[in-house]
Amino acid sequence: MNENRFRTLSSTEAAVVIDGVKKEISRVIVGQEAVVEETLTALFAGGHVLLVGVPGLAKTLLVKTIADILDLHFNRIQFTPDLMPMDITGTDILRENSDGGREFAFIKGPIFANMILADEINRTPPKTQSALLQAMQEHAVTAGGRTFCLEPPFFVLATQNPIEQEGTYPLPEAQLDRFMFNVKIDYPSSEDEIKIAKDTTTCEQPQAKRVVSKESIIAIQRQTRLMPAADNVVRHAVALARATRPNELESADFIKKWVAWGAGPRASQYLILGAKSRAFLRGANAATIEDVRSLALPTLRHRVIPNFSAEAEGVSSDMIIRDILERIKPDSGKI
Repeated sequence: MNENRFRTLSSTEAAVVIDGVKKEISRVIVGQEAVVEETLTALFAGGHVLLVGVPGLAKTLLVKTIADILDLHFNRIQFTPDLMPMDITGTDILRENSDGGREFAFIKGPIFANMILADEINRTPPKTQSALLQAMQEHAVTAGGRTFCLEPPFFVLATQNPIEQEGTYPLPEAQLDRFMFNVKIDYPSSEDEIKIAKDTTTCEQPQAKRVVSKESIIAIQRQTRLMPAADNVVRHAVALARATRPNELESADFIKKWVAWGAGPRASQYLILGAKSRAFLRGANAATIEDVRSLALPTLRHRVIPNFSAEAEGVSSDMIIRDILERIKPDSGKI
């Protein structure tokens, strides 16, 4: 096994890597600082990201830019209604061997890469979306009775149009839960949109340079997991996740009124892992409660499912999560 994968970066080396990534992204992506930070937080934690927004907000451009910066094998899968699971995972074909006979050989699909852009993931039916489940959770693909491991690191960065748009399918809850973060992309500010219109209508288009090696990414992921998180930080993350569940005895009345399903234990895990990654990106020595709270929305919004009463009253998952944050204060020992 390659020992370089388990080397550590000094604080200076880590700062150089992080600054280099942010600098190259800013050359191409105008504004959207929060979106970029949340995406990098998930990547350096080894998690998958779902980017949600209407067309034209640079979701795909952001993913392609990150792929240009990271020295990884990158594949793009365009999700369409006629896409089949084998178009993602691969398929067995019958071919002639060296002895003149015939045998089945597995031809790997585009999922066999370090970084996957699942573009417009909700334009394909759930049957095809499910082809990603094992890969995202276990970093492996089973086909023809055989299991193939995916080489680390492995990320899925998916883009999704709002489900209200024509020709889209809701992602199954099991699929949504595989994503560490659900990152919402809003329209840019007036100043940013002026800069976008100015910079992208000339002959010279900004290009990002490759600045991070695969070994550095794996080292950062390892160091992220080694980042300490005090017991009170862990308890706060668990309290936020448990507060979303309507079947808990201590759940607030508005949770029981508006929530059909709350977040599972994976949400607690991702809140802590995301907090550690955010602390690493900040150059801190430990994850804090503020790190946990700052990631509550992207971690929980796709795991908190509003019921019909909430939808009828115009209550969104983001509104519910903000109410929970207001109820459970940073210094609260509640769990």
